[in-house]
Amino acid sequence: MSWIKKIGYEKSAGKLRRLYDRIKGKDGHIDNILTVHGQRPHTLEGHMTLYKNVLHHFGNKTPKWVLEMLGVYVSLLNHCQYCTAHHFEGLKVLLDDDEQAAAIWNALKSGEVEGVFNGKEIALLRYTEKLTLRPGSMEESDVLALKEQGLSEGEVLEINQVVSYFAYANRTVQGLGVSTEGDILGLSPSDADDPSNWHHEKART
Repeated sequence: MSWIKKIGYEKSAGKLRRLYDRIKGKDGHIDNILTVHGQRPHTLEGHMTLYKNVLHHFGNKTPKWVLEMLGVYVSLLNHCQYCTAHHFEGLKVLLDDDEQAAAIWNALKSGEVEGVFNGKEIALLRYTEKLTLRPGSMEESDVLALKEQGLSEGEVLEINQVVSYFAYANRTVQGLGVSTEGDILGLSPSDADDPSNWHHEKART
């Protein structure tokens, strides 16, 4: 399940146990991407703080399904099977439309986005692709293209932070050999109204 020893809930103590108690859902499950932080609990705290505030916070104006979709796209571009599997499952729950979810999946995989996404969403995908694959080539015009689609500067920041977070998450699991073995796909700290609530459950709008 990973190339370094994970520390599960039953073997946790002290700060790690307290963090796990904040994360685990009603069934007590904690995803492998989080238990792999067990050797250094402070990195788990940092990861969860970033994740909650970037993707699951009431202050975001971008629809949650769009943020999840961008996360899936980053993960596909980075060939991160772990994050792709988890967040596409979360996206499907948010959409509650299997046909739409399948169309989005096929468009992201093939790169043929016209006909599935509108102009604003296509601009988001282009920004996401460039920042993920060619970060050193980013220019002010890439942000201006988003503003031309009606995004405020705050919304541009939201998109930037989601794309950047998934690059971090992808490299965490890829660099440590984390797999989905034993995981429950699609869990997240989705109570956006309470930034301190890290408990994982199925995604919700």
